[in-house]
Amino acid sequence: MGMFIVKRLGVTALVLLVTSMISFSLIHLAGDPAVAMAGERATPEQIETIRRLYGFDRPFHEQYLHWVGNVLEGNLGRSNYLKEEVAPILARHLPVTAQLGVLALAFALFVSIPLGVIAALRPNSLIDRAALVIAVTGQSMPSFLSSIALIFGFGVMLRWLPISGTGSFAHYILPAIALGYYASPAIMRLTRSGMIEVLQSDHVRTARAYGLSAWQMIVRHGLRHAIIPVVSVATVQFGYMLGGSVVVEAVFSMDGIGNLAWLSIRRYDVEVIQAILLIVAATYALLALAADLLNAVLDPRIRV
Repeated sequence: MGMFIVKRLGVTALVLLVTSMISFSLIHLAGDPAVAMAGERATPEQIETIRRLYGFDRPFHEQYLHWVGNVLEGNLGRSNYLKEEVAPILARHLPVTAQLGVLALAFALFVSIPLGVIAALRPNSLIDRAALVIAVTGQSMPSFLSSIALIFGFGVMLRWLPISGTGSFAHYILPAIALGYYASPAIMRLTRSGMIEVLQSDHVRTARAYGLSAWQMIVRHGLRHAIIPVVSVATVQFGYMLGGSVVVEAVFSMDGIGNLAWLSIRRYDVEVIQAILLIVAATYALLALAADLLNAVLDPRIRV
C-alpha cells in the first residue's frame, strides 16, 4: 500500500506541474496580455509600461518560474481590475462554489445509486426503462435549460424556493439540483451495469444459496464491488461541478468561482484567471488521487 501511495503521489505531482504550465501558458497564447490589459485606446508608451510592470518583457521561462515561486509562497498575484490581492478574492468566492458542488454531488448520488440498483435488480422492467429515460434526459439537457425549468416551476409558478442569491440553504437547492442532475446519468448507468455484473457472479450465487437475505446480498456482496468505478466517476464529476458551474451560477446569480471566472475573462484579469485555472486543475488532480486511494482501500487488487 505504501508503494502504491508513493507512485500515485508522484503522478499527481507531475500532473500538477504540467497543469501549472498549461494554465500559465493559456494567457499568453490568447495574445499579448499587455495589450489586452491596457485597452484598445492605450498608447504604445502605456502598453510598454504595463509590460514592464507585470514582467511581460522578460523571457517566458523566467515569467513562469517567478509565478510558480510566488504561488508556492501563497502569493497568487494582484487583480489589475479589482486592485486587490487575488487570494482574498478567491476566498470570498470559493465557499459558494464548494457548497454548491457538495450539495450537487450529494443529490446526484442520492438519486442515481438507488435508481441504478433498482434498475439492475429488475432489468428491462418499467422501472429500468424509466431510469433510462431519466439518464438520457439528464445527459442531453443543457444545464442552463434545466436551471430555467427549475426556476419557472419551483420559483415562479409554485414560489417554493428562491431563484437567486446565496443568502440561505434554500438558495442552493435549485442550483444544486440543476448541477447534480447532469452528473446523475453517468453514475446511475455505472451502478446499474456494475450491479448486473456482480449479481451474476459466482460468489453472489453462492451467497444466495447459503440463504443470505436480499439486503445482505445487495449491500455486502453486490454494491460493495459495483461501487468501485462509481467512486472514480463521482470524484471526477465533483471536479467538473467546481470548474463547470459557470452557467448555473450565472443563471441563479450566485457569486461563486464560476461566475468570477466568467467576469475575469471579460475583464481580461490575468492574475485571477491564472489562479482559477490552477485551482480547478489542482482540484481535479487531488480528487483523482483521492479516488485512487479510496478504490485501493475498497479493492486491494488495485494496489498490485
